[in-house]
Amino acid sequence: MSILMQPWPVSAQTRLLVVAPHPDDETLGCGLLLQQVLAAGGDVRILLMTDGDNNPWPQRFLERRLQIDLTARTRWGARRRAEVMQALERLGLPATALQPLGWHDMEVTTRLRDNFSDSIAAICAVIEAFQPSLVCGPALRDSHPDHGAANVLCRLALAGTNPSTALLAYPVHGGADTQGYPLAVDATPDQSRRKLEALEAYRTQMALSGRRMRRLGLSPERYMQTGGGEGDGRLPWRPTALLRQWLRLLVATPAGVQDWAWGQAPLSRDPDGTFRLHRSGAGPIFAKLHLDWPSPWIFDHWGWCEI
Repeated sequence: MSILMQPWPVSAQTRLLVVAPHPDDETLGCGLLLQQVLAAGGDVRILLMTDGDNNPWPQRFLERRLQIDLTARTRWGARRRAEVMQALERLGLPATALQPLGWHDMEVTTRLRDNFSDSIAAICAVIEAFQPSLVCGPALRDSHPDHGAANVLCRLALAGTNPSTALLAYPVHGGADTQGYPLAVDATPDQSRRKLEALEAYRTQMALSGRRMRRLGLSPERYMQTGGGEGDGRLPWRPTALLRQWLRLLVATPAGVQDWAWGQAPLSRDPDGTFRLHRSGAGPIFAKLHLDWPSPWIFDHWGWCEI
């Protein structure tokens, strides 16, 4: 059984940067913690990566349409941006606390792969301007591809700016295993009420997922502290020989990103069948196994890992 405990000491000197891939992630992941930082006299910024513009099923439901073109996506993103402003106001944050990047929903992994330097630079600019003492972002193993990629980008950006800054990871998708997130916020009733009020601002998401959103909003906010020493390159996957001909291995390091076909990746195989990536250079290394096939399923099957 997990013990609820304050995940990090907060004070008037705390400068909390919350990284949200989409509108509502900041409230679901850190709506209680950011209130506690504000109550202590600290400062909070929200780094919003996307406006959540690629959100087709709620949009189809609320707008009574089947086809969603670029104009419709842009309009939906503007609507969700307006919702996040309302939510932050209910949490006690001014409009100036929002730092939007304007990236596209469901394309954070693509940005990481194809525009690595610019993506890292955009996050570093926010970090250098705000100088956070604490960063809270999505968990690496979150099954939404934007969330896992957001974790990788934050880790690599911090490694290049201020590696001593503490980074806590919060789960949103696939976070039922709370044992992996041993830190939790013990909130007051008023803080919990304000978090739920902030979630109600997200009418676009409440339309189809209200029960799930409220359940998450009533659950303790849980975190894990990220970081650690260098790994030995071992991969957690053992794909079959038949599948390996279609697989690709995406690897991100402080030096950049490479995307290999499985057979071209610098891998070796241990006697026990474990695949191992040959490391080069210092710093954290992240790997993602993927297929470049179109799919209606948005969530990751393999996701990211740190090696």
